[in-house]
Amino acid sequence: MGEAQFNSETAEEEKAADAASPQDNHLDALIIRIGQFGRFQMFNYIMLSLPIVCNAFYSISYVFTASPVVHRCNISQCDTANSSYIEPWLNFTIPQHNGAWGQCNQFEATPANGALCEEHHFNSSHPVNCEAGYKLRGDEQTIASEFGIFCSDKWKLSMVGTVNNIGQFVGIPLGGYLADRYGRKAMLVVTGVLSALAGLARSQAPEYYSFLFFEFLDMAVGSTLFPTAFLLAIELVGPKQRVVATMIISLTYGLAEAAMGYMASLILDWRVLLRVLYTPALLHLLFICYIPESVRWLLSQSREMEAVQILRKVARVNKRALPETQLSEMVLMNRQLLAESETSGGHYTVHQIFSALGLRIAQCCFLWFSNTFIALGLSLNATELNGNKFDNFSMTGLMQLPGILVATLLMHHIGRRWALSLSLSTCSFLLIVMALLDNDYATLSWYLYFLAKMCSTGSFMTLYFFTSEIFPTSCRNSMLSFCSMVGRFGSMLAPQTPLLIYYYKYAPHLLFAAFGILSSVLSFFFPETSNKVLPTTLEEARALDRSQQPKVSAATKTAV
Repeated sequence: MGEAQFNSETAEEEKAADAASPQDNHLDALIIRIGQFGRFQMFNYIMLSLPIVCNAFYSISYVFTASPVVHRCNISQCDTANSSYIEPWLNFTIPQHNGAWGQCNQFEATPANGALCEEHHFNSSHPVNCEAGYKLRGDEQTIASEFGIFCSDKWKLSMVGTVNNIGQFVGIPLGGYLADRYGRKAMLVVTGVLSALAGLARSQAPEYYSFLFFEFLDMAVGSTLFPTAFLLAIELVGPKQRVVATMIISLTYGLAEAAMGYMASLILDWRVLLRVLYTPALLHLLFICYIPESVRWLLSQSREMEAVQILRKVARVNKRALPETQLSEMVLMNRQLLAESETSGGHYTVHQIFSALGLRIAQCCFLWFSNTFIALGLSLNATELNGNKFDNFSMTGLMQLPGILVATLLMHHIGRRWALSLSLSTCSFLLIVMALLDNDYATLSWYLYFLAKMCSTGSFMTLYFFTSEIFPTSCRNSMLSFCSMVGRFGSMLAPQTPLLIYYYKYAPHLLFAAFGILSSVLSFFFPETSNKVLPTTLEEARALDRSQQPKVSAATKTAV
């Protein structure tokens, strides 16, 4: 029965390939013929899960490595080597703030106190800064406890997250440019290994500023792992399976984040945690032998024979027939297309790209800013919710899973634009309702918060997918990376939003909602790309703004 079903599916896909050839991209038609998501692509996705998981770990591991630890003043008159964080004499030695023991103040001891731990020897009306160091509540070891970052130095902890995002700001566009120039596969191998070395070096950092340097270096070289792996994965998948393929990648990312929260709860030493997270990245060296280069990129670089060899291998592994005449036709058409192209050496200039797609790039950049601002802002605020911070962080990762599934269904049934707009508007609506109901219905508001996080994830997935479809092949990675780079401004701004709470408790939520509503409206100014082939040239990319793609020459149908 399984073999019969396989043969039936094969026949249907071959018919689809024959039907697609006259109108659709020639390479997409070949992929339909040899299997849109067969055994070869499945193995490819298993391998590419490594950079996806690594990027999920590295982009936000600072939440645990640079986490503040709960502490109080060490009271020299009362504390001993065996005393714990909670002691009965805290009532007269440490002030309380919002029901918790103060972390940076103690009551002043009278000059005549000596070493007596008695209530009348402490002045409860005169709190002072800690005089004899700090006592930690638990066994968690972060850079805060090891490097002595407490109280007035806490800005150093938030600076780690800022430096992490500055590294991404530098690394993502640089990595995208290099991937478009030198290939997706080469970038994955080089950046994966360099990121592993930077992370392992950070685990050996002797003091704060060397830790900060390696945090920046790690993201400067490793932040391109996800966008490069994402494009390499979807470029060898048929048009009908791209949404499902994107869903698999996004689910992997969400599960990786949830798993990191669980691992961090078990590995309380930040040095050991970094070594566990970064050592597997050395496996990127295996990609040299087991991961193929992007066929579309090879064709855009006039390396047709290498592309042909990969397509033959895909057909062989997927057990599909691939006529040599079609491969020869593809090579001839590709050469003709490149000869007629406006590009120089297979690449468009920056002026050409922005002249043709400037408005689309501006819209894309704003939506990336809004989505990163909202998504990271919700994740960071989740660690401040009641309960265990490890569990809360894992919950933000797990809530991405239903968000991804819902976004996938929406993209399938209502298209990219409506899916993006609906996700953003729903997220904004939930945040507004949460702000209105929080005082009277705290539990309901908690659920609404994580539902908003779910919708934010759905909009981010849709936007990532959308961005990979609206730019031509030779600059696709660069444009995806450029928009993502601009989005880093949102992630830099998000950690500052808690400061707004001093003015109004729900100001961050309402600010997220405002950006969500505006972005929801702007989503409709994008072209709809559902069931359309990936554009190869700027003309094809511009034509997406019209109701249908342009009628292209036979050469253009070979679009890579």
